[in-house]
Amino acid sequence: MTYLEQDLNVLADYLKENKFNNSTFLITGATGLIGSLAVKAILKANEKYCLNLNVIALARSESKAKDVFKEQFNNKNLKFVYQDIVELIKVNDSVDFIIHTANSTVSKYFITNPVETMDSIYTGSRNILEFAKEKKVQGLVYLSSMEVFGTTDPNKEVIEEKDLGYVDIANVRSCYPEGKRLVENMCKCYQEEYGVPVKIARLSQTFGAGISKEENRVFAQFARSAMNKTDIVLHTKGDSVGNYCYTADALKAIFLLLVDGQNGEAYTVVNESTATTIADMAKMVARELANNEIKVVFDIPEGNTFGYAAKTTMRLSSKKLQALGWEPTVSLKESYIRLMESL
Repeated sequence: MTYLEQDLNVLADYLKENKFNNSTFLITGATGLIGSLAVKAILKANEKYCLNLNVIALARSESKAKDVFKEQFNNKNLKFVYQDIVELIKVNDSVDFIIHTANSTVSKYFITNPVETMDSIYTGSRNILEFAKEKKVQGLVYLSSMEVFGTTDPNKEVIEEKDLGYVDIANVRSCYPEGKRLVENMCKCYQEEYGVPVKIARLSQTFGAGISKEENRVFAQFARSAMNKTDIVLHTKGDSVGNYCYTADALKAIFLLLVDGQNGEAYTVVNESTATTIADMAKMVARELANNEIKVVFDIPEGNTFGYAAKTTMRLSSKKLQALGWEPTVSLKESYIRLMESL
């Protein structure tokens, strides 16, 4: 059994325990990493336990959906709706739960297409919140980002949900964190004014088994370097502290928040033990996963041509989420091992 198969079985068991029987889920961004794993986990739970679960998967591309869901595409409990999230949601079915994952994760795109980035975040999320209000759903989880924290107080040992820092609104790259901040507030507004049962999952950098072959975020670049025995090239000093979480652990948090999270509240999804600088993570990969057969090389260009987020020293806390009973189980090194097998 591959690591991905193991993860889907674990998540299927988790769904059964949380009593989602006879439910229909709407998953936006269904061909992305978190969205696709959510779809597959729900279908696996149905296969194992006959829970009468149905999934409506929102995606922009039928060809990509066929590629991502090779084994599940013709599943009778799976329905695809092809549209851009900035359009009104074209779903007539009743829906019980929504996981809103649709969003670009390509930093360079935030630099080259900041207007489209912010429009997708705001308009797409408003469409989902309106849809959730109309359908009177039981639960909605909006996937936000740790980038909403901005540059936090360096004197704080750990950063909790209310410890928001500074975001430079004159920086084009800020279209992403500012867009996410705006939607977090909009979630709270819809919860207060219309009673929409929305919860916010602030994801740390999340990776593991099941990532796309085209994934090019830094963790995937490091993994490929280890696999291909090529040096890891950093285009910054690598002194930002990263916070991470394994994919299956993140999905457990999302499913938990659907039923047990407090409406209108934000929860940070992070494995606290993974906090490390980018440079130290690169060295760990070179040393422990490539057996010291590669090295870390620094090639720092002038200007932020790659669209990297601003430097941060924050170490995130998941205390609020853990109070609901969530515990991460997969370490940073093990996340890489599972990621590399999947690649």
